[in-house]
Amino acid sequence: MNDAEPSWDLYRTFLAVLEEGSLSGAARSLGLTQPTVARHIDTLEQAVGFELFVRSQRGLAATEAALELRPYAEALASTTAAMMRTASGQGRAVAGTVRISASEIMGAEVLPPILAGLRQRHPAVDIELVLSNAVEDLLRRDADIAVRMTEPVQEALVARRIGDITLALHAHRRYLDRRGVPHDLSALSEHSLIGYDRETPAIRSMRRRVPEFEDIRFALRTDSDVAQFSAIKAGCGIGFCQVALARRDADLVRVLPDAFDLKLGVWIVMHEDLRSTPRCRAVFDALVAGLQIYVDG
Repeated sequence: MNDAEPSWDLYRTFLAVLEEGSLSGAARSLGLTQPTVARHIDTLEQAVGFELFVRSQRGLAATEAALELRPYAEALASTTAAMMRTASGQGRAVAGTVRISASEIMGAEVLPPILAGLRQRHPAVDIELVLSNAVEDLLRRDADIAVRMTEPVQEALVARRIGDITLALHAHRRYLDRRGVPHDLSALSEHSLIGYDRETPAIRSMRRRVPEFEDIRFALRTDSDVAQFSAIKAGCGIGFCQVALARRDADLVRVLPDAFDLKLGVWIVMHEDLRSTPRCRAVFDALVAGLQIYVDG
C-alpha cells in the first residue's frame, strides 16, 4: 500500500463507478471524461495496493475489497455534502441548503405545499428533498431533517411528535360500482387488492394485528407508496391509503372503516447540533406547523 494519502476526489470517483457500474456512467454522473475516471481508479488502486474492479461482460464488477471500502466512501460523500450544506448557511440569515428525508408518499403528496410556503417566506433557503422509505442516518448527516413514521431511537436527535396519521382501506368509486362494496374483511378475498411486494417489519407487525391479512393475495404488488396510491385512484382495486390524503379526492371511498384503522405516528427529527442553525430551525418549524395541520385534518 502506498503511504501517500489519496485525495477525496479519488474516493468520489470510486463511489461513482460502484454506483454506475461502468467508467462511462461514472464519467457522465461526475461531469468528467472517461480517461480521467480510469486514471482516478488506477491511482486509487496503486494507493491502496489492491485491485478494486474487474472487467466483466456487464461492465465493471467490484472486488470484495472494493465492497468492503464502499461504506467508508459513502461516509466521506455524506460528510462532504453535509459540510457544503453547513458552509452554505453560515451567518445568522435564514439562508443556505437544507436536506430533508421523507417517505415517498409524504414527499410526493404532503410536503410540497408546505415547502412552497416555506420558500415564499425564506427564498434564500434551498431544499434537497430525498424520497425514500429507508430511514436516513441523521447522526451521519445523510440528511439534516427527517419526517419519520417510526419513533427515533438514536440519541443526539431533536424530535417532535406531530400526532397520528390514520391508514385505512380505500377504493375509487368506479371500482366499487363495478365490483361492489365488501361488508367485512373476509370478503376482501373476492376483490382485487393493491399492496406491497416485499414484507418489512412494519408490515409484519400490521399482519399480526389484523389476522385476516395473513393469507391475503394482492392483485397488484408494488413497494412504492406512490404507485399504490396511483393504482387506487385509477380504479385498480382496494388499497391502503392515508385517510387525510384520500379526503382530497371526492371519488376515493373509505372501505370497511370499522374493521381496519391503523395509526402511524409522525415525527420531525434533526440532529441536535443543528437546532441553533437559522435555516434548519426555520425548516423544522415549517414542517411541524404544516404537518400539524395535515394530521389534524
